[in-house]
Amino acid sequence: MTAEGHLLFSVASIILARKLEITPEIANGDWLHMLPGVLLTALLPDIDHPNSTLGRLFRFISIPVAKLCGHRGFTHSLLALILGITLFWLKIPEEWLIPTDFFHAMIVGYLSHLIADMLTPAGVPLLWPIKIRFCLPVLGKQGNKKAERFISALLIVIAVFLPEHIECSIFFYINRIKDLYF
Repeated sequence: MTAEGHLLFSVASIILARKLEITPEIANGDWLHMLPGVLLTALLPDIDHPNSTLGRLFRFISIPVAKLCGHRGFTHSLLALILGITLFWLKIPEEWLIPTDFFHAMIVGYLSHLIADMLTPAGVPLLWPIKIRFCLPVLGKQGNKKAERFISALLIVIAVFLPEHIECSIFFYINRIKDLYF
């Protein structure tokens, strides 16, 4: 998927995440926090490709990562996401006061990249270092901008027209399970 496709898909994803109330922070979040957060990480997994948008900007990071992991390797896995979340929480000083809605949007942005790449025939190794690739090749050939734009626009339209406050929150289901079994 192209950088443009990833950015469009991430915006569609944060709108959908807010409508579905994935977390309370996103459901009640400030768009001025969430849009930069989602856009900031929407391209981050492609730091493993020196010719990507971020790879060209940060060659000093991209080239070593590409040599170490290859494109669509570690950075396109759930392990990278979990490691990133952990490092972010451990290394960011508390006095920086990063809003939680911004942080949650960053996670949505990273996940949107992985999901968007799953729509291509190459897929992604979500369980890296296990080499199984997960894909649902809706987009067909690589770099199909028309299909990328269509899928992103469709997701935005679906998200915009979803009714508010759908009981789809992760916390809603966790509380329902607790109420039923405990």
